[in-house]
Amino acid sequence: MLFWSVLGASIGSALLPLINIEAILAVAVSRAPEAMGALVVAATVGQMLGKILWYWGGMNLDRAPWVHRQLQKPKVEASLSRWHERAEGRPWFTAGLLFVSAAIGVPPYAVTAVLAGMLRVPFWVFFLTGLVGRGLRFWAVVSGTTSLLHLF
Repeated sequence: MLFWSVLGASIGSALLPLINIEAILAVAVSRAPEAMGALVVAATVGQMLGKILWYWGGMNLDRAPWVHRQLQKPKVEASLSRWHERAEGRPWFTAGLLFVSAAIGVPPYAVTAVLAGMLRVPFWVFFLTGLVGRGLRFWAVVSGTTSLLHLF
C-alpha cells in the first residue's frame, strides 16, 4: 500500500512541484525501512511518468498561438537556434544537462523537461538520464535521512 501511495504522490509532485516528494519519501522510508529500495523505485518511476507529460507539453508548446508568436521573435528564435545547435552537435551536453537537472534540481527538472521537449531531445535520452538522475537523488535523500535518524 505504501508503494502505491509513494508512486501516486511522486506523479503528483512531478506535475505540481509544490508537493515535496523528498519529504514524503523520507517519511515513508522511516515507517517501512525494509522497503527502502522499492519506495525509491516508486518515487523515481512516478516522477518520470509525470515529467513525460512536461516533456510532451514542450514538444507541443509551439502549437499555442501566444507561444508561436513569441517563438517568431528574432531574439527568441536565435536563442533557441543556438540551444538546438548545441543539443544536436553534442549529445553529451544534452544528456549532462538533463542528468544534472534531474539529480540536483538546478535548473528545476520540470523546466528542463519542457525545454527538452521543445528542443526535440530524443525521448530515450530524456527518459534514461532522468530515471538515473532522479533515482540517485532519491537514494541520496533517503540514505541521508536514515543516517540522521539512526543518530538520534
